[in-house]
Amino acid sequence: MEMYRFAGLLLLFLLIPAGAQKRLELTVDTIMRGPGLAGYEPGEARWSGDGQRIYFRWKQYTDAPTKPLDTYAVSRDGSGLKKLNEEETLQAPPASAEFTRDRELSVYSRDGDLWLYNYAKDRAERLTRTGEAETQPRFTRDGKRVVFLRANNLYVMPLDRPELVQLTDIRPVGSPPPEPKKGTDSQEFIKKEERGLLETVREKAERREEEEARKKRENPRKPYILAARQTVAWMQLTPDEKYVVAGFTETAERAKQAIVPNYVTESAYPEDIQSRTAAGDTRGKSQVAAISVETGELKWLEHKPECNFGQPVWSEDGTKAVLPARALDNKDRWILALDVAAAATREVVHDHDDAWVGGAASPALGWLKDDRSVYFVSERSGFAQLYAAPYEGGEARALTAGPWEVQSAQLSHDKSTLYLRTNEGGPEEQHLWAMPSEDGARVRITSLPGDHRAVLSRDERWIADIHSYTNQPYELYAMENRPEAEERKLTSSPAPEFSTYPWLDTPIVHFRARDGVEIPAHLYKPAKFRNGSPAVIFVHGAGYLQNVHRFWSNYYREYMFHHLLMERGYIVIDIDYRGSAGYGRDWRTAIYEHMGGKDLDDHVDAARWLVSQHGVDPKRIGIYGGSYGGFITLMALFTQPDVFAAGAALRPVTDWSHYNDSYTTNILNAPQKDPEAYKRSSPIYFASGLKGALLICHGMVDTNVFFQDSVRLAQKLIELRKDNWELAPYPVEDHGFIQPSSWADEYKRILKLFDTNLKR
Repeated sequence: MEMYRFAGLLLLFLLIPAGAQKRLELTVDTIMRGPGLAGYEPGEARWSGDGQRIYFRWKQYTDAPTKPLDTYAVSRDGSGLKKLNEEETLQAPPASAEFTRDRELSVYSRDGDLWLYNYAKDRAERLTRTGEAETQPRFTRDGKRVVFLRANNLYVMPLDRPELVQLTDIRPVGSPPPEPKKGTDSQEFIKKEERGLLETVREKAERREEEEARKKRENPRKPYILAARQTVAWMQLTPDEKYVVAGFTETAERAKQAIVPNYVTESAYPEDIQSRTAAGDTRGKSQVAAISVETGELKWLEHKPECNFGQPVWSEDGTKAVLPARALDNKDRWILALDVAAAATREVVHDHDDAWVGGAASPALGWLKDDRSVYFVSERSGFAQLYAAPYEGGEARALTAGPWEVQSAQLSHDKSTLYLRTNEGGPEEQHLWAMPSEDGARVRITSLPGDHRAVLSRDERWIADIHSYTNQPYELYAMENRPEAEERKLTSSPAPEFSTYPWLDTPIVHFRARDGVEIPAHLYKPAKFRNGSPAVIFVHGAGYLQNVHRFWSNYYREYMFHHLLMERGYIVIDIDYRGSAGYGRDWRTAIYEHMGGKDLDDHVDAARWLVSQHGVDPKRIGIYGGSYGGFITLMALFTQPDVFAAGAALRPVTDWSHYNDSYTTNILNAPQKDPEAYKRSSPIYFASGLKGALLICHGMVDTNVFFQDSVRLAQKLIELRKDNWELAPYPVEDHGFIQPSSWADEYKRILKLFDTNLKR
């Protein structure tokens, strides 16, 4: 079937009239123009107050990769597409903001200052212009004042008069205590005698005491002095304005931050980039406190075991709040009813996973219309589904069910409708659905095949949709908010020559893994593929990410590169191995305590399937990928040397104990508690097994997977006296490359690796 589809596309191009644009010639340099060929994806879509125009971030394919995105506006009928100038951009509605309850106004922080947007007038107004950063703005319940965080304290500011009121008194570490410490008995005796003996001393002391009493009357709050390494992460004023709920973070005393050296700098001197800690290093504390606005009294919230907390989510009537929490060992998650006055909690929802709690739409959380139930997404059924739990206690009920996933959930303004983004009907597509919030049938809103990232207008009559298909990059569309409504395309992002090439609607196939599970894959097979030809397996990165679908890939450069490989006679397969997103809890956690286990097995089984079903030469199979894909490539060459003849490991993790804590300890636990999981999952321990040709490519200013990972592996390979490998460093690149020249150099090396070792 795929042969005929490809042949049909070729026939279409043979019928192009004479004089039409010449077909794009695939070269590594052409492909690695990246967005210079495929275009830049529109983002941050939002609507004008009247629903007539859509604002979004975008830039032209001719713009430099390092140029910041511009703000554009377009009418929903497709007319008037315009790049905004600096002043017009300041007057555009915000992409993210906090709204008044009637949604007439929104408040947001831009470059550290506060702004107000009026949707009736479609106009922005600056509220502050200060040297300090004002962040996390919200409206008070009456919508007439703005509350915001500045320098670890919460302030409130009316919209109708120039007044600023401080609501908390949090002071920096090292501040003098509010009450001076008493001296020894002898010191206090001498001080008292001095005051009684000398009139000038007595008058000075009385004036000081009067001034202190006046200040205390004006600001009776008890101050809190931050501890060493402690900062305020967030603050919320309760709807009754009696308390401030505050989140504090405290970095661990002995935690060690890695340093990434940057050699190519404006100063011409090497500069250090402060980065992150490693997996299992000493963790800091996350704490929540209730602070009385009147007295400043601070009460700490206690919860066992220790957790990381999110921010409270309040009911519409302002009388109830729930607080999301996650255990530090990643295996439990709670939704807690919050009693602010008592600084106490009660369990509303509890999820546990023997591996780790996670999944799609995590952690979606909100209140249903009755103000007595909260909705949330959980994998308790094995798939991420939507649930409702009674605030007062009781069993949660499922609002959705099935072997598919809820990717996101949003309640309509009147709380009558839940809008869901799901992969219902198959993991290959993601659509917008609507369902009554008080039970009822779901209806699918979007109809074009592929992926949909929908943003509703303020009146919820219209949808701005960033949509793509397998061989069609993301573009901005507009449609009515109703099922099967026509979608009008508003942007065209790629360069003109992009459309002259017959890009594949890559077929999705399935093969059976050794444990009987059907593994989905994209298959790139040349129309004239011959038995005994070589194959390449691509491994997507990120671990928990989906790449076998019917929309434009995050790995679109690789998608185009696979067409070039097909032109050179290679068959290419790209699989959603165990650990990938989109397939439920068991798929997600199949790599628990062993990365490079079932996920690698899936790639080995893919290689065997290519041999048995497509006639690939078993001695001519290559593998490549970046980040997690680079890690799998190393594990493949080191532990399955008779399966893979060559591999390119790009920015690879070589030792998981050196990677970040939040990702790694989910899967492998802490290294000091589960050292065997780290040893069986880290390629550096298996480097002696290398037989095939290995290419390692790594950006030297990678602040995610450090260049050090590849340097340590290089030293190990040297000590093992291996000579069938090479390391290509990229001095100016971070984890995700930017410069087309770096991309091109990297993929020319990959192509050379495969042509040299897989072709005869």
